[in-house]
Order: sequence, then structure tokens, then C-alpha cells
Amino acid sequence: MGDSECIPANFLGLSADAARYESARIVVLPIPFEATTSYMAGTRTGPDAILAASRQVETYDADLDFDLAGAPIHTFAYLAPDFSAPEAMTRRIEEVASRLAADSKWVLGLGGEHSVTLGLVRDAARTVPKPGRKRGGGAGKSRRLSILQIDAHLDLRDQWEGTPYSHAAVMRRCVEDGHRTVHVGIRNACREEVEFAKAERLPVFWARRCAESDDWIDEAVAALSGPVYVTVDVDGLDPSVIRGTGTPEPGGLSWWQTMRLFEKVFSRHEVVGADVVELIGGVDPAGEFAAARLAARLAALTLKPR
Repeated sequence: MGDSECIPANFLGLSADAARYESARIVVLPIPFEATTSYMAGTRTGPDAILAASRQVETYDADLDFDLAGAPIHTFAYLAPDFSAPEAMTRRIEEVASRLAADSKWVLGLGGEHSVTLGLVRDAARTVPKPGRKRGGGAGKSRRLSILQIDAHLDLRDQWEGTPYSHAAVMRRCVEDGHRTVHVGIRNACREEVEFAKAERLPVFWARRCAESDDWIDEAVAALSGPVYVTVDVDGLDPSVIRGTGTPEPGGLSWWQTMRLFEKVFSRHEVVGADVVELIGGVDPAGEFAAARLAARLAALTLKPR
């Protein structure tokens, strides 16, 4: 069987030439880590499911009039989990992402559980944001990011089930690192989290308000400032879009709301990295395809000239 008869095992099925690491502007980093999930398990299968589905996604994005065929996107090797402790895995993710950033790569992480976001954010806080630009001097210094979190949950617990590095505490760690978090699509939270968000004056856009109209989108985008990191827990979308996730909460964002939010964020802010997390593979083919298209839209918005 010749190369022309095979679909390369890369994100979007991009050719080996297009997906070369040396010329890539975006690196897709699969992180099949799962250690702290507290309801339905299986997020370790998410990266594989997204990559497999992506190979059936059209590279041409009609909404953006932009084609990812031949786009400089490299699919990195799967990051081996470190199960010694969630904190150790956070350090491993940060170290690998740092090496990618040193090579001027914009990182799109595929989880895995939501705890993987912390290592990616910690590196993005030290990274020159535009794909293809060399990391500047002062790489050891951390800067303050705005983090746009699409999620059904706030993830602002101080700790959960004995670890402060739980998926349920990932945004709390980001706030403690000095970043501003903006939470969209939230519809389930504990009192501790709500009180913490109020005390820290963190913008929370509850799903019920999001469902009533789109007037919240401009407000959410305006709440972001400086470099922006985007993290998407797929349970932030309604289960009618993606139900293959650990906690498929009813009443989430619609597909088109999410796309309109993305477009405004990328048009108004410098986005320095992103991730798509908490997908469970093998239970929801439509959701796997939606997650792959979502990741493709993030890549297209990053590469499309403005």
C-alpha cells in the first residue's frame, strides 16, 4: 500500500510533510492522563478519540474561509503519564511544554482529565505567544494570564479527595499562581467554590444566563485582559453536543455559542495556548467528532491571518 492510499496518523490526517516538527507552528500534545476523576472514568482515552475523529474532519473551515490542508501542525508523541502523584505529572507536562515553547511552538493540549491544564498554563505564562515567534529573553519569568475556562464546573476547590492537584482544583491553583480566570457555562458548583469566586471577584457566566441570549459573550471577552489561555472541558458544552464525558451536566453551551465566543476571543486578544480535556472515548462518536472539530477550530483561529 502506497502513501497515497493511507491517512497519516496525524491531527486532521495532515501529510507527513505538513506535520514535520521543524516547520510546525502548532504542536498538538496528547496527554492521556487520568488519576483524580471522581465520577465516570475514561478520560485517558480522550486524546486518542479526538485524533482518530480529526482524521475525518474536513480541513476547510467554511465559517472562517480558511483551509488547514498543509497547515504547519505537528502531532507530538503521547505524553507518558506519571502516576506517582498528580503534582509530578503537572511538572512533567510543564517541562515538555517548555521544550516545545523553546522551539517556538504554540501548544494545543488534548486531555486527559482537567488537571493537565495546570502544567500547560504554567509554561504558557512564560511563553512568547505568537506561533513561530522565538521565545524572548526572561523566559524564566512568569507573567499574568487571563484564562478562559469553558466548563460545567468551577474547579475552584482547595483540594478534592486528598490532593490539591485534582481536576476539581485546577482553576484554584491557576488563581493562586496569579492568573485571572473567567468561567463560562458553569451550572454545578459547591458553596466553597462560589464563595471563593466572589471573594476573588472572578467573573462567572452561569449556564442559565448563557442560554437566555448571547449578550454575555461580549462581557466575557471584555473580562479577559493581556495574554489569554483557553481551556475547554467538554462538559461545558451541552450533552446534546458532547455526552461522552465524566459528568455530562444538562443545560450547557450550544455549539454555535461556543464558536461565536471563540471567534470574538481570538479577534480581540492574543491567545497563547489552549487545551481540550475531559472527553471519554468509545461512548459517543458524535461527541468525539465535535471535540475534534472544536480543536480544529482553535487551530484555524490561531493560524488564520487577521
